[in-house]
Amino acid sequence: MISVIIPVFNEKDNINKLAKELNEVSKTIPITEIIFIDDASTDGSIEVLVEIKKIIFNTRVLHHKKRLGQSAALFTGINSAKNKIIVTLDGDGQNPPNDIKILWNSYINYKKENMCEDFLIIGQRFKRMDSFIKKFTSKIANNIRSFFLNDKTKDTGCSLKLFPKDLFLRLPYFNHMHRFLPALMLRASANIIPVEVSHRKREFGMSKYGTINRAIVGIVDLFGVFWLMKRSIKVKEKYFEEI
Repeated sequence: MISVIIPVFNEKDNINKLAKELNEVSKTIPITEIIFIDDASTDGSIEVLVEIKKIIFNTRVLHHKKRLGQSAALFTGINSAKNKIIVTLDGDGQNPPNDIKILWNSYINYKKENMCEDFLIIGQRFKRMDSFIKKFTSKIANNIRSFFLNDKTKDTGCSLKLFPKDLFLRLPYFNHMHRFLPALMLRASANIIPVEVSHRKREFGMSKYGTINRAIVGIVDLFGVFWLMKRSIKVKEKYFEEI
C-alpha cells in the first residue's frame, strides 16, 4: 500500500485540483493514504485542505503551528504514514499525479529482480516547464552536486519519489535534507532507480525558493553531505563472523 506525502505552503489555488487527481490515480494503483502537511500557510490553504478531507475519504491533514520548512514537513508526514511505501509530491501541482503509476510500475519490476529492500525510485523531469533562469540555476546546482556526491541522479529537485518509509527514517535528519535524498540513500546502501516523468507549468502562485538563497544554503549543505558520505563506513558480511 502507498502513502502519498504532500508538503504545502501557500498553495490554496493548486491543492484542490491536485487532490482530485490523486483521488483518481488511487483508483488504479494501491494508494490508501494521502497526507497533506500544511507548513503554517498564511493564504487559507488549511481551510481548503479541511474541505478536501471531507470529500476524499483517505485524506489526512497535518498542520505545523509555525513554518518549519519542506524537510520538516516531509518528516512529519512520512513519520505519521501508516503504509510501508512512500510517494512524495509537491503541493504546486507541477508533477502530474498520474505519473505515480510510472514509479509504481518501476517498483513492481524492481521487486521481481532484486533482493535488496532499500531503494529510491526518483522521477527525472524530461521536459521541465519552468523559467529559463530557474532551469539554468538548477542545472548548475545539479552538476555541482553530482560532481561532489556522485549520487546517480541528474535531477534531485524533482519532488516525485518512491521509497520505503523505514529507509527514510534511518537517514540523518537535518534542514534541507530533501535536496540530498539520493546521496543520503546511497550512503545507506540503497539502490537508486531514475525514471522519466513529465512536468507542468505552475498554474497559480509562485515558487517558494529564490535563486540566491537556494545557492547559498545549498553550498553549505553540500559540503555537510559530502562530509557525511566520506565518513560513512559500510561493514560487509565478509569482514566479520559470528562466534
